[in-house]
Amino acid sequence: MDLKRTLIDLMPAPLVRFVAAPYVAGKSLAVGVAKADQLKKDLGLYSTVDLLGEEVFKREDVEATVAIYFRMIEALKDRPYASISLKPTQLGMNESEDYAYANLHRVVAAAAPHGLHITVDMEDHTFTDATLRIFRKLRDEFDNVGIVLQSRLFRTTEDIRNLHAKPCKVRICIGIYKEPADIALQEKPAMKEKLFEHVGLLLDHGHYPEIATHEESLVRRCLAYLEQRGVPTGKFEFQMLLGVPRTALQQELVKKGHVMRLYVPFAEEWQYAIHYLKRRLAANPMMAMYVMKNLFSR
Repeated sequence: MDLKRTLIDLMPAPLVRFVAAPYVAGKSLAVGVAKADQLKKDLGLYSTVDLLGEEVFKREDVEATVAIYFRMIEALKDRPYASISLKPTQLGMNESEDYAYANLHRVVAAAAPHGLHITVDMEDHTFTDATLRIFRKLRDEFDNVGIVLQSRLFRTTEDIRNLHAKPCKVRICIGIYKEPADIALQEKPAMKEKLFEHVGLLLDHGHYPEIATHEESLVRRCLAYLEQRGVPTGKFEFQMLLGVPRTALQQELVKKGHVMRLYVPFAEEWQYAIHYLKRRLAANPMMAMYVMKNLFSR
């Protein structure tokens, strides 16, 4: 493990929460929904709202998580600018694949009558096969479900080719999990190059790319490619994370008529948010420096 990640892992939870606060809407479903409303009203941005939490092992905690997702569906069902993201490890994957599938099926089925889209997030490589099996079964039955694929993994090209016969919404990102060198790229430039290639491959297979990157040069490269290929607006979108400063680029995309969606996480219990926040800080350690500098300059 590198020094940067070691230092972040040693940070006490209250300091992690404070430093990484820009990445999270707050502590309650209500603040998550309010943030989605504000982003659309003030900036024209779409949202995918996510309940933070992945280290969920007990059945009672899984059932409590399912109940929160039912509340999310009720709260977001009349907001066409919002969707929902979730992780299989929140919903029983740590117990079994069958249990996770049953719980994801409950959530996707509840959202389907409202046309509310559910994105199944991808976690580290130990869950990739099971997550794709669950997604394919859900996609067999439902139209309101999508998946995430990570360009850093060597397998992703084949995963796209074998994804599903039906068109799928696919968030393509480089991924935030540090993976072994025998299964994944290790350098960011190579991951970004693969992401660009995967956008084209997704289109070749009839899918809807959700291009998730904060790299302005990559966004512009993708835009030029999409325009040259004649892909109409409405057949792709761009996604970024709440808290990453890209307002000018986001507003440029909105003014051009593109869907620009932010990942808007919230926490009901901060203990379930810590793993996500530490990964965010490891990916962008300058965020901690900016926050601490602003704090002490006051």
